[in-house]
Amino acid sequence: MLPENAKAIITSADEKMQEAIAFLEEDLRNYRVGKANPSIFNNVVVDYYGTPTPIPQVSSVTTPDAKTIVIQPWERSMISKIEKAILDANVGLTPMNNGEVIRCNVPPLTEERRKELIKKAKAAGENTKVIVRNVRRDAVDLLKKAQKNDNLPEDAEKEGEDEVQKVTDKNIKVIDGVIAAKEKDIMTV
Repeated sequence: MLPENAKAIITSADEKMQEAIAFLEEDLRNYRVGKANPSIFNNVVVDYYGTPTPIPQVSSVTTPDAKTIVIQPWERSMISKIEKAILDANVGLTPMNNGEVIRCNVPPLTEERRKELIKKAKAAGENTKVIVRNVRRDAVDLLKKAQKNDNLPEDAEKEGEDEVQKVTDKNIKVIDGVIAAKEKDIMTV
């Protein structure tokens, strides 16, 4: 049975690892994979009265079908600014406006672009694994410090290290699963 201070270190490490995975999942959601996805514009900012603001905060972003994204600004004066922001963001979409709304047709991905996206997703996965391993290292250091300061028996410190390793392995598996699912999504035509 682990002492409370060791459990707290392990729980904190697991939470930090989960946060890194949540960030990875959010990042992967922004990849354009040949299907209309409004979250593509979450990181595209437009100048809204001097303040850089994400497109979804100045307009309605909808997907009427699988290949079209429609952006309807709440103020007509924003149409040209939003159009310019989309072009500047280089998200691979060409905006077309009719004076009221902006339409972006989502072109099918080329094989080359799919491979680029998979490479990018794998790199993001590796970066997340590095973060998880750094959290593991920090947790092990905290356990060793606690043992050195006589707050933790030596066998509890070793058991804590084993628990941290189990939590790390579990989270690395989750990351592999997230990347594999994204890779499958990207390769689906």
